[in-house]
Amino acid sequence: MKTRTIMIFPEFENINVINDIRRKYDPLAGLVMPHITLVFPFDSELTNEELNLHLKECLSNIRPFKIQLEGFSKQESKYGNYLFLNVVKGIDVIINIHDRLYKDKLKQYDVGYGYVPHMTVGKVSSTELLNKAFDDVNKCNDKFSTVVKKISVEMIGEHEESIIIIEYELKTNFNLKRRF
Repeated sequence: MKTRTIMIFPEFENINVINDIRRKYDPLAGLVMPHITLVFPFDSELTNEELNLHLKECLSNIRPFKIQLEGFSKQESKYGNYLFLNVVKGIDVIINIHDRLYKDKLKQYDVGYGYVPHMTVGKVSSTELLNKAFDDVNKCNDKFSTVVKKISVEMIGEHEESIIIIEYELKTNFNLKRRF
C-alpha cells in the first residue's frame, strides 16, 4: 500500500523567504517543497493510473487561478504545534478542489475536519516554542502571489521524502474565436 497526498506546490518569486522560515521551524523542510495540501496523506491500493483518472474527472473544468498568501497563524492540536502561512486569495477555488478530490474514490479518506487552506511553515515541540516562532515570523510582511497551473500527487518515501508521481496541468480555455 502506498502513502500518497495531493498538493499544490506554488512557485513564488520570493519563495526563499518561505524556505528560510521553514528551515528554522519545519522538520520537513528538507524533504518536501513548500506546499498547500489538498488531500491529506492516505494509504490506498489505488494505482497511480486510477488516481490520475480521478484527478482528470474532478479537475477537468478547473482553470489556472491566482493565489496570494500573507500573514501567519498558529494552531495547537493533538497532532502538534503548527505555524501556518495564510492563504488570503484563491481560498474558494482551493476549497472547491479539495471538496471535489474527496468525492468518489477518495471519499473514505475524508476525516471530516473543516478545511482551511494554508501552507505549513513550522511544527515545533511546545507551546512556548510555537509562541516564539509566531512572534518571529510576524516580522515578515511579505506577500506571496502566483498563478496555480498544476496539481501534484506525491508519494511519501520511506524516509518521509516527497516523490512526485503525478503532475496534473490545469487546462486553460482555448475556446477563443477570432473576429475579422
